[in-house]
Amino acid sequence: MAADQGGIVARKQAIAAGMSSGEISAKLRFKRWRQVYRGVYATFTGPLSRRAQLWAAVLYAGERAVLSHESAGELQGLVDEPADVIHVTVPASRRVTPVPGLVIHLSDLPERLAEYPVGEVPMTLVADTVIDLAEACTSVDDMYGWVGRAFGRKGVGADVVSMLAAVALRKKLRWRAELSEAIVAAAGGAHSALELLWEMSVEQRHGLPVSRKQVPFANEDGQVGFRDREYLPWGVIIELDGRKSHPNERRGQDHARDRQATVGSKETMRYGWKDVRYEACKSAVAVIRVLWRRGWRGRPRPCSAGCPVAGLLAKLDQWLAADPAQRQAWLEQQAVQEAAQQAEAERLTAGWAAVRQMADDVARARREAQFIRQAPQQLKRPDSVGIARRRLTG
Repeated sequence: MAADQGGIVARKQAIAAGMSSGEISAKLRFKRWRQVYRGVYATFTGPLSRRAQLWAAVLYAGERAVLSHESAGELQGLVDEPADVIHVTVPASRRVTPVPGLVIHLSDLPERLAEYPVGEVPMTLVADTVIDLAEACTSVDDMYGWVGRAFGRKGVGADVVSMLAAVALRKKLRWRAELSEAIVAAAGGAHSALELLWEMSVEQRHGLPVSRKQVPFANEDGQVGFRDREYLPWGVIIELDGRKSHPNERRGQDHARDRQATVGSKETMRYGWKDVRYEACKSAVAVIRVLWRRGWRGRPRPCSAGCPVAGLLAKLDQWLAADPAQRQAWLEQQAVQEAAQQAEAERLTAGWAAVRQMADDVARARREAQFIRQAPQQLKRPDSVGIARRRLTG
């Protein structure tokens, strides 16, 4: 048991395995074992490994405890460095005495606290970890960052149905609407907070065409790379340069990509946090100008009364009014493009409607299972179970 748990055992486990209180005391007295927390012991000398520290925290928190928040994210590939404290979640019906170095959270979702294989530290599911981390954020930008990591990092294993179902199961959620939108965008290929912000603040709010995400291309050396965004019919590339994802040593690679795009008759536009977060309208105007010049005939929309896109539309109308033939050609191309965009939008809407229905079905099944588990004994009779189900789904 100790080998499976990083060399850590709980007092209850030792006694259940056949040891007596006297034997445990003797091992502690002769320093073969040592106490990590009250009732939790290391069966070795020397410093505790990280795995041992995590196991000790879970065993101290007791029955159905799991790692959560940054501590679960550490093992799931969401967090790069261990947090200063270890986060553990327990059922809301239990209370755990606080100790330094541990943060105890309460959960009203027993389905999160699943059984784990022998040797694997119990932790919240990836979807719940992401939501816990997002819920603790102080800004929507930080929340976008966690969602982007969940879908953008290899090995994390986030999937859109589980994520949306987990959001639906939460009774209270600070960023519910924003989180749902971010999950859909990230599942569609937005792999960073900056990409999510671009999609929502620049594209959606200003009626730009939908760009293709993470578009593959061949580098100068023949290796495959990916462009953040590309408006494929018009050859306009958008590269979003967040400081963390585009450090200084990669600037040369970025410039090489831009040169290669130019050789291929494409145009690259680069934007950073300031451009997207605080100057989204100005950035939208620049992209619209380039798209119009390269053949897009859509009509964007201002996001507010003072949005500079409104002035851009006024100039377009004046330009078209000066030449009836030019106006007619523009409107004909606009109709063709809008029909294609509408067909694509309907296809995507139907697909996402099916995904959301699956998420709702998963959430409903989990609620029903939770209700039955928590119901008093008389509700477990066949007739009462049927009543409970009707109450839940009615």
